[in-house]
Amino acid sequence: MPSDIKEFKQNKLNLQIMILVSGGTGMLGTHLLFELVNSGEKVRAMKRKSSYMDTVKKIFAYYHSNSESLYNKIEWVDADILDIESVNAAMKDVDEVYHVAAIVSFRSSDKIKMIKNNVDGTANMVNAALENNITKFCHVSSIAALGVSDDGKPVDEETFRKPDSEYSGYSISKYLSEMEVWRGIAEGLNAVIVNPSIILGPGYWKVGSPSLFYSVWKGLKFYAKGVTGYVDVWDVVKIMIHLMKSPVNNERYVVSAENLSIKDLFGLIADSINKPRPNIFARPFMISIFARLEYLRSKLTGSFPIITKEMVSSANSLSYYSNKKISDLLEFEFKPIEKSVKEVAKLFMKDFN
Repeated sequence: MPSDIKEFKQNKLNLQIMILVSGGTGMLGTHLLFELVNSGEKVRAMKRKSSYMDTVKKIFAYYHSNSESLYNKIEWVDADILDIESVNAAMKDVDEVYHVAAIVSFRSSDKIKMIKNNVDGTANMVNAALENNITKFCHVSSIAALGVSDDGKPVDEETFRKPDSEYSGYSISKYLSEMEVWRGIAEGLNAVIVNPSIILGPGYWKVGSPSLFYSVWKGLKFYAKGVTGYVDVWDVVKIMIHLMKSPVNNERYVVSAENLSIKDLFGLIADSINKPRPNIFARPFMISIFARLEYLRSKLTGSFPIITKEMVSSANSLSYYSNKKISDLLEFEFKPIEKSVKEVAKLFMKDFN
């Protein structure tokens, strides 16, 4: 690690500051909260009044024998990122902000709501940070906000995002959210942006990336040809904290450990939980037909479709990502995805056995 970053980190460690985390009840936010309070930081976390807190406590219990005491060190405040008054109240006397909160969905019915929530919510967080003179702001974006490579080279922070390309609602929401952060930077906000790939970690096992383990455990037989990036949740947390404790500002960083095919990832998961590997290749036309049938079923029953058009596009895309910028800056070595899968699988099996 460069000497100027080391010196800056040491100076900041000597100060007791108040840190605010939005999205603290999600998988990444919960791991971030655990690391912060376990390191002795003074932490405040935003949550909705209706937030389900049991998963947060459960994740804390994975990593600490006296998890309740750590959980109780967090100052929880009821706040909604769409309510600027509650956001301003949450930022009172705060020094640093980690903005993690966002809706993640690949259902067309959620598109407008998701874009409004993620973009307007980020705008409120940025405006409140400027109003409250926050010293540093970390925004969690996504590789979905990046451009698409035409020449076969891995996508990085500078890959051009073509305005005429087809992007998912989630991608649009994260891109426009980043624009709000860059707008804040232009107005004087000291900020960094991280763009994680698919984050692997324990959480609520039927939602998000933890549901991959549940699907394989339930007997998933199909795989698609897609390739994308994956990263361990603890690597994302460590990098976010490193960046916040460094003098680095006004930069974005791809946070991704490895590029893997969906087939290979499912194989690693299956091996780790002692289940058969998915071995039937789901051809694109098969997935597309199933997505159409799911759309019709959801319309008739009023339920959510299991597979959507955006999921089909993602499952068939070959996307490779470069972590060179963050690796060079911090001399950071990412956890191998095989090791990450085994660690998450161990917690999964503990719960389901």
